[in-house]
Amino acid sequence: MVRDRPLTALALVAAVLTGALVTPAPPAVHAAPGYCQSPSDPGEVNTETPWHQRWLAPQRVWPFSTGAGVRVAVIDSGTDGSHPQLTGRVTTGFDPLHGTFRGDVDCVSHGTAVASIIAARQRNGVGFHGLAPDATIVPIRVSERIAGEVDGEEVSATVFAQAIRQAVDDGADVINLSVTLYRQDPEVEAAVRYAVERDVVLVAAVGNQHREEGPDPVPYPAAYDGVIGVGAVDATGTRIAKSQVGPYVDIVAPGGAVVAATHVSGHAVYEGTSFATPMVSATAALIRSAEPRLSAKEVTRRLLATADPVPGNADQGYGRGVVNPYRAVTERLTSAAPVAQPPLPEVRYDAAAQERADRWAWFGRVALWIGLALAVLAAGVAALAALLPRGRRTRWRPTRPSAPPPAGSEIDEPEEIFFQVPTSMTRD
Repeated sequence: MVRDRPLTALALVAAVLTGALVTPAPPAVHAAPGYCQSPSDPGEVNTETPWHQRWLAPQRVWPFSTGAGVRVAVIDSGTDGSHPQLTGRVTTGFDPLHGTFRGDVDCVSHGTAVASIIAARQRNGVGFHGLAPDATIVPIRVSERIAGEVDGEEVSATVFAQAIRQAVDDGADVINLSVTLYRQDPEVEAAVRYAVERDVVLVAAVGNQHREEGPDPVPYPAAYDGVIGVGAVDATGTRIAKSQVGPYVDIVAPGGAVVAATHVSGHAVYEGTSFATPMVSATAALIRSAEPRLSAKEVTRRLLATADPVPGNADQGYGRGVVNPYRAVTERLTSAAPVAQPPLPEVRYDAAAQERADRWAWFGRVALWIGLALAVLAAGVAALAALLPRGRRTRWRPTRPSAPPPAGSEIDEPEEIFFQVPTSMTRD
């Protein structure tokens, strides 16, 4: 839920210093045998362009921004930095579960999928890629199972709060939170406030527990002030059935049957608000890369103001609309008052032009009547031409009636005709 927060100069200095002190990470490694309790299998390579990429068309915005220079923390199940499309994009991060700096390890692919939607680079023969391919991923590992799902392991609030603070201290410009808690916690709320005060953009999933009857459970940290809550839509722009509805939904993004990377290699199809959230986080990274001087509050305002219309309204779980990376980067916002434009000049009367116009109008009327007359004449000729051959076939000849006889003239009476009966045929 997005609300205004004050920003201090000390917070800005702290954010700059922490970002400047971060050193490049060594190459990522896969999880050692036995490190994962129940690792998922790698996926097959996707060669087709996913629908969400055709819809969002990130290539349009890359001439203006690719996310370069922006650090996006992904608080999730870790991120496999050895995936072919993520190599060189992922730092070692942090693993508060084991107290180590190895957040670049993932057992279940959830965090790898989220990170790949943000920063996976293009590769020949692969249809899938990230929206901000030059952004840097800072992985914070808080779970060994899929977090935020109904059947997933719920992350500890203490670990979650520690992860948010660690992401801020590691110089994150954007924090992606595809992990959902369903109860308020003072530690988590304090950690969110810690990030907001240090000018970090926080983007969180609104959860996948929508109910047909009764209100949905309130998701945290999406419901906290200063956090952008993200719902999910499918390829038709319709909210997916499990995407939650509530005042904490600020914006929606593709999250129904989207393609993303699996750990180790390959890709899979995912669904849920967890995977809509990185679409918004990537767009925030594109904005911060294009205009580094914008505050987190201004980035949030840009995201919401440039969202595309949707078939529903905020009360139906759509927030302000569907995220649009191109508009978010290229359109500028202003708080200044509208500028009134001067009135249009009056058109001077031109007598000669009016006379010409009247003359052409007269010619037009005459031409219309002549055209109509010619059309009638042509129709008559055509009818006559059609009737004459028929009359000849019936031996019809045109004749003139004879003149009547003059008055007083005698008219020959028709002669009477008599028949004589033979005598032989008479009777007595």
